[in-house]
Amino acid sequence: MDRVSSFDEPLKKLLGGATAKVMAEHLDLHTVGDLLHHYPRRYEERGKLTALADLPLDEHVTVVAQVADARILMFNNGRGKRLEVTLTDGSGRLQLVFFGHGVHKPHKELLPGRQAMFAGKVSVFNRKMQLAHPTYQLLDASDADEATEAVDAFAGRLLPIYPACKQLDSWRIAKAVDAVLPSARDAVDPLPASLREGRGFTPLPEALLKVHRPQTKADIEDAKARLKWDEAFVLQVALARRRYADTQLPAVARRPVADGLLDAFDAKLPFTLTEGQQKVSKEIFDDLATEHPMHRLLQGEVGSGKTMVALRAMLTVVDAGGQAAMLAPTEVLAQQHHRSITEMMGELAEGGMLGGSDHGTKVVLLTGSMGMAARRQALLDLVTGEAGIVIGTHALIEDKVQFHDLGLVVVDEQHRFGVEQRDALRSKGKQPPHLLVMTATPIPRTVAMTVFGDLETSVLDQLPAGRSPIASHVVPAKDKPHFLARAWERVREEVENGHQAYVVCPRIGDDAEEAEGKKGKAKKKAAEEDPEKRPPLAVLEIADELRKGALAGLTVEVLHGRMHPDEKDDVMRRFAAGDVDVLVATTVIEVGVNVPNATAMVIMDADRFGVSQLHQLRGRVGRGSAPGLCLLVSEAHEASPARARLSAVAATLDGFELSRIDLEQRREGDVLGQAQSGVRSSLRMLTVIDDEEVIAAAREEAVAIVAADPELEHLPELRTVLAALLDKDREEYLDKG
Repeated sequence: MDRVSSFDEPLKKLLGGATAKVMAEHLDLHTVGDLLHHYPRRYEERGKLTALADLPLDEHVTVVAQVADARILMFNNGRGKRLEVTLTDGSGRLQLVFFGHGVHKPHKELLPGRQAMFAGKVSVFNRKMQLAHPTYQLLDASDADEATEAVDAFAGRLLPIYPACKQLDSWRIAKAVDAVLPSARDAVDPLPASLREGRGFTPLPEALLKVHRPQTKADIEDAKARLKWDEAFVLQVALARRRYADTQLPAVARRPVADGLLDAFDAKLPFTLTEGQQKVSKEIFDDLATEHPMHRLLQGEVGSGKTMVALRAMLTVVDAGGQAAMLAPTEVLAQQHHRSITEMMGELAEGGMLGGSDHGTKVVLLTGSMGMAARRQALLDLVTGEAGIVIGTHALIEDKVQFHDLGLVVVDEQHRFGVEQRDALRSKGKQPPHLLVMTATPIPRTVAMTVFGDLETSVLDQLPAGRSPIASHVVPAKDKPHFLARAWERVREEVENGHQAYVVCPRIGDDAEEAEGKKGKAKKKAAEEDPEKRPPLAVLEIADELRKGALAGLTVEVLHGRMHPDEKDDVMRRFAAGDVDVLVATTVIEVGVNVPNATAMVIMDADRFGVSQLHQLRGRVGRGSAPGLCLLVSEAHEASPARARLSAVAATLDGFELSRIDLEQRREGDVLGQAQSGVRSSLRMLTVIDDEEVIAAAREEAVAIVAADPELEHLPELRTVLAALLDKDREEYLDKG
């Protein structure tokens, strides 16, 4: 059999149809290779052989003993069955117990006088030592030596425990692995020999044998180190090749022009850029000046001035004769960006208009809910090139939208944006436009290298001068109701000092939910009995309560996703102008909303939000010269993980530290998300959080290898393994990344 095909062999051939069907349907395992990469989750030590007289409580033990007697007892009026077996080994006695359907086989096999090996966890029942449902192996070998050998093998082995399912338990998977293990010899080793030897790795066939059937704990460590490396390395090679392919695409170089729009803009800035902004701007300008498309991820803390950096990049492209498009995830955010960019640019955003600057260009907004006339005009300005900058939602991606010469796409808050959408916008340029992806969710370095591995990364980690510190506190509403009363007093104090406040709720809420009749009443009753079951607090209800109670006399308005866009825009404008004291909102305010006079934020049911979301929300206050205050209201129990999460958020303003905490709690499943399912399903041993050094080292090796041999002509094994990893779905995912 040739080396590749034994791994491609369908499991049906080796294991029989029924087992193969369960593996395919419930564990997504189809071939010999799939099963060999289905690694044990952990290993049980069966324990050394123990005399019955010396059994330790609550430990896994293995004993060799003789069956003294076995009897079936009925209980629960004859509906339940229990098999009790008494063992003896000359030193003492021990009881085994089997229940339910589990009694048939042992009842037939464990007959008085038979000798067997038993493994299980020791517990006490009715003051007697017992093993419940132990695994066992009969020792009826006629040859005494054979029996001794069986005892040693059984007792000393590290037992692999596999990720299993209801239809197929771990020991049956272990048996199936035994059947395919000889094929491990045919494993195609993706690591170039020089790399493998240089780092002292175990050969791949040996690593597979050691991970499935370790003799010692050192075997497990060896195997894991090797298999983690393979995963990190193959993935990083795929990403390095994608980056290399991008450098081969043509793009129009967009170089800064002296005395153009950018210089005019910089000249009227009332402040100097931070060192970080200057450094990141230089990285972006260098990329824009090359003749292949920039693919850069700009991550920066909330309020670190990413929009300013992106705007300067857009102005450079306009100076160089191109157009720039900025894509926002929501209409509120698109309007907000449009407003703040036109304000920052002043007369420079009024190109071609009376009173506009000679250098100026038109900045247009394009969203789904615009009136027909405004929309028609915006589309016309784009196709003629009159508008140098367009800001919009995914309405920008529609077929009708044509550009004169699209040179740069800026995507805000990438994690809300599908890769297909990014792709569709990129196809609107005559040649691929440059791409800048921005996120205010700090991403730990390892995740950036894995999830956004096809993008070069820039980080803005300084806050601009003039940003104030934010004090955060957890308000335990259930244990200490007077803390909540004090929270509303603090909001009142902020308003009396001329400032404004946000109150954030997880849900909009409305009468329709109440009108569900019986269902609504049942929910209400369940919620009264168990507060955990109550629905999250709602904007409309909380706003109503505050107007009548704690914040009576203040102007309290609401903002949520079901409002008409004009209504939303009107509320935001009045809040920004200072006409609204308190804005009760859903997370529509999470990104991009900039009201420097808002200093306080109260987040209701804060434990219902994720760590990074709380951090994003908190970033809406403290944007001016007055210090910010963020109060996290929760009914969660003091010892609960939810409260621990809130305390972590209250304890630090460092988004990178928080994103690490967030990741540790959620693990990669959520982090890599659906779009990254290709990556996720190829990571079996590697964890994006804990294996930073492995990922960084693998990336370095991958970059060097791809630079020397982009087509991997001299590394056929690596090419074979890559082809297997990048099946159609994953190839598409990487293409769109």
